[in-house]
Amino acid sequence: METPTKLPPSSPSSPTTGFSVPSAEKVDGFPRRSMRRARQRRSHSSSQFRYQSSQVELTPLPLLKDAPVAELHDLFCKKLQQCCVLFDFLDCVADLKGKEIKRAALNELVESVATSRGVLIEPLYPEAIKMISVNIFRTLPPSENPEFDPEEDEPALEASWPHLQLVYEFFLRFLESPDFQPSLAKRYVDQKFVLQLLELFDSEDPREREYLKTILHRVYGKLLGLRAYIRKQINNIFLRFIYETERFNGVAELLEILGSIINGFALPLKSEHKQFLVRVLIPLHTAKSLSIFHAQLAYCVVQFMEKDATVTEHIIRGLLRYWPKTCTQKEVMFLGEIEEILDVIEPSQFIRVQEPLFKQIAACISSPHFQVAERALYFWNNEYILSLIEENCQVILPLVFGTLYRVSKEHWNQTIISLIYNVLKTFMEMNSKLFDELTASYKVEKQKTRLHRLHPKKWSLHTGMKPGCWMKGVKIYIKKLKLKNIIEMNNNGKLFNVWK
Repeated sequence: METPTKLPPSSPSSPTTGFSVPSAEKVDGFPRRSMRRARQRRSHSSSQFRYQSSQVELTPLPLLKDAPVAELHDLFCKKLQQCCVLFDFLDCVADLKGKEIKRAALNELVESVATSRGVLIEPLYPEAIKMISVNIFRTLPPSENPEFDPEEDEPALEASWPHLQLVYEFFLRFLESPDFQPSLAKRYVDQKFVLQLLELFDSEDPREREYLKTILHRVYGKLLGLRAYIRKQINNIFLRFIYETERFNGVAELLEILGSIINGFALPLKSEHKQFLVRVLIPLHTAKSLSIFHAQLAYCVVQFMEKDATVTEHIIRGLLRYWPKTCTQKEVMFLGEIEEILDVIEPSQFIRVQEPLFKQIAACISSPHFQVAERALYFWNNEYILSLIEENCQVILPLVFGTLYRVSKEHWNQTIISLIYNVLKTFMEMNSKLFDELTASYKVEKQKTRLHRLHPKKWSLHTGMKPGCWMKGVKIYIKKLKLKNIIEMNNNGKLFNVWK
């Protein structure tokens, strides 16, 4: 049986915001993005469309702390029922008295559950879950801003948050109470309830998603019968996100929960868990919005590796298969994740992936984008990775030497050239004999390439000789290069026997 562990450090992502277009902007067909952002920072939305305050008028009830013990549970139940009334928070001045009565009642309920013992008796469970469900479960409004940039735009906040936050706080204290009985709660916190809870992770308000993350983690830890269902539904959300919608606000929070769940998996790993890694977590790297949740995704991947080293090859080959071709920002993220993986990789597993991995690293070193090249070269600053490279120098050095030598002569960025010189120096200290052999071989190959490019007409222009004297000129040219081997040509001027 797996046991959920403590959640990893949170890194909330910014959700989608909405905005309305004022009439003044309709005149200008090209509004400035900065103006849109200014409006988005003031944006509020509400998904509460079931207001009842016009039909029900709340009256203050006695305080729980002043109630006699015999009446405490009855009063607690009445306050739960009172808190089922919903209010319109888009109208700031409507029902102010009712809003304050409900806020005070919610505060009392939170304090009572958190500090008092013996409050949560069996009859209160259905009333508590009903109050929670009425307040938090609703249809989320669609995003109003298709151009939302989570790294620059401010999210749209839930207008009813003054009440909603207290309801979430009550739910959390309810689950964490010493009096909480999973055997009673499971009758009401069922699969339907969990599915609705997961749908709320698409909320645009990061404050709500933060509460949902903690609450779902507590539900997973206390209600064992729901664990498989929760994992299955998270799996479905990710699959829809990858292959259908490409949009879901709560991916980062769900991955944080998964990070703690993976850490508690029993060994050996079940096939279902390995399939989740290969079919869901690895393909998540293809998402356009990867930057929002990459830290949490990388954490989950590393957790899998630390649990079972045999999945290492699947992970690295999967990342190489989905390696970004045109987005340098994603390429830098991939390199960062590869370094995290190499930090915990077993030497026996490293041998299985070193060849395709260092071919890709060599390609990154030759990137004209200096951040990509720089991030790849930083691998040689990691002591553990350096020890792995040294143990397998005979394989790795030939894979990267040509790229390092060429880029050191051609790259436009002086910092990259300096880093490459340091890497070449490190390799020379590791295995000077192999380094010298590769240097000589590289120079010979370079001269061969230059000779391949020489044609009779170009040669005559290059040397001043007549085309008929081309063969003689090639031999003179070779002699000047001090090459011991003679290259023979056929009548058409093409190489037919390279070394003799």
